[in-house]
Parts: sequence; C-alpha cells; structure tokens
Amino acid sequence: MNLGKVSFIAAPALIGAYGVARLIDRQSRAGWTFGHLLMLAGLVLFALVIVELRRLAPGRTSTSFAAIGLIGLAASVAQIGIDIVVGLLARDAADKQHMFQQIQDVPGVQPVVYTVVPILFYVGLLGLTVVAAVARSAAWWAPVLVLAGTVAAATNLDYIPVAGALYALALAPMAFRRPRRAAHAIA
Repeated sequence: MNLGKVSFIAAPALIGAYGVARLIDRQSRAGWTFGHLLMLAGLVLFALVIVELRRLAPGRTSTSFAAIGLIGLAASVAQIGIDIVVGLLARDAADKQHMFQQIQDVPGVQPVVYTVVPILFYVGLLGLTVVAAVARSAAWWAPVLVLAGTVAAATNLDYIPVAGALYALALAPMAFRRPRRAAHAIA
C-alpha cells in the first residue's frame, strides 16, 4: 500500500490525535508543540488525500475542488506553522497572545491565514468527496461524514477528535479503492 492510500487513514487519525492532545494539555510548551506537530503532519498528509481523491474521480470538477482544497490547506499549514513558532518563542501565555496579535495585525494575514482561505480546504475536501460519491468511487455517506466532521470542529475546537473520527470513517474505505476510468469522470 502506498503513502497516498495510507494517508486516507493517517491524516484523519493525526488530526484526531491533535484534538486529543489539545484536550489533555494546551497550556504547556511541550503539549502545545506536540499537538501542533500532530496537526501539521495530518495536514501534510491531507495534501495526499486530496491528490488521491482527485485520482479516484477524475475530471475538471474534481481538479477544481482539488485546487481549492490545496489552496486552503496551504493556508492551514501556514497557520499551524505560525502557531508552532510562536509557541516555541513565547516566554509565557501573555507573550504568546501579544505575538499572535502582532502577526494578525499585519494587513491581509487574518483573512488569508486565519479566517477565509483555510475554509477552502474543507470546501475542497467536501467537494471532492461529493464528486467521488457521484462517480461511485466513494460511498454516498462519505461526504455526509466529512460535512459532519467539519461542522463538529467548527462548532467547538474541543470536538476535533470527533471530526478526526468522522473523517476517518468517511475516507478509510477509499484507501482500498482503485481509480475509475475517465468514462466515469464528472466534468
């Protein structure tokens, strides 16, 4: 089994592990860094998930959703990278908050790294699972679970482990699927 296929299982598992680490220890430098490194690894593997979903359901629509998802993913990786660096450099919680405020006060950073562009990752992931379900490369319920996981995490960050589990349930079966022929592609 290749890394692309393994990513269908590992990416959501790492996101869920980040959520658990966040619940256990979000205050100490070690807990913050460890949790964010788990998240970073999960996000990197989600790039492979996006590529593999694109292969499972080829076509222009799938390619568009993959591009949208990768753009959002890049913003999410930037956000986690900032979190890791700030967490390592800050002397205490007040210093961490001050550093985040300085970064977020830079024009454009807030929408590009924190609020608007990262959402594109979830739009792309959901779109790809819908296209894969329509192309019968994924179960009909895969996009439902992706949406439920996204809503759970957006509702409260303490639900990130739930989101990871829902993503895993949605994506793991696709680790064992083969790409469909172009005749089944969604335009």
